Amino acid sequence: MRAKWSGALAALAVMGSSVVAQAEPGRYGGGFIEFLMTGEGAGPARRASVDGYGALGEPRPVAVAPPRARFAALPTRPAPEEGMIARAVDPRFARQVVAYDGPGRAGQIVIDTNAKFLYLIQPDGQAIRYGIGVGRPGFVWTGAKTISAKREWPDWTPPAEMLRRRPDLPRHMVGGPENPLGARAMYLGTSLYRIHGTNEPHTIGQNVSSGCIRMMNEDVIDLYERTPVGTRVEVI
Repeated sequence: MRAKWSGALAALAVMGSSVVAQAEPGRYGGGFIEFLMTGEGAGPARRASVDGYGALGEPRPVAVAPPRARFAALPTRPAPEEGMIARAVDPRFARQVVAYDGPGRAGQIVIDTNAKFLYLIQPDGQAIRYGIGVGRPGFVWTGAKTISAKREWPDWTPPAEMLRRRPDLPRHMVGGPENPLGARAMYLGTSLYRIHGTNEPHTIGQNVSSGCIRMMNEDVIDLYERTPVGTRVEVI
């Protein structure tokens, strides 16, 4: 009897080794059984789930936080498949010195909302021309203002009427790279309008704002350094 059992056990051992040698990963359903039978099929992800807490000595999976939201454009633009603006800045809107024979005099600012250009008038029939983004349909305006205040990396507090349109907006944002007012802001009289930077430079040349004039950050810094409080701004 003992000889029979010994023979049977030997046969099972040979059969087991043959099965293990020929088994393909996944044949035993994966997980712990697969690992016991083949030594495979229990990669880090599977081994971590064996006991529900993660294998000893291995870190648990860490959730990745979603990217921070931006509030630069109003209203929020649709996703790419729905027609979102997603392109590089058009070279036509690069800062440059151009001949100028329009209204105003040296030191003043003229904003052409139709062409999407801001002109800082220079002597001798020239102007520094900057590309801008302007108000979307229904928010474009014209008129004369003066720069009443200037701020570096300004905070942003959306006005009540904007919050009524967009209740999802923050009530206040401190200045910084994520702030929709960008690197600089020049306030126009007692109005809610500003000439300011943007953290979305691809919107330059577009009708995107709620009436403010937006510029690329490097451009608004340049304009900020050239224009004192009291500068006349004519929007045409």
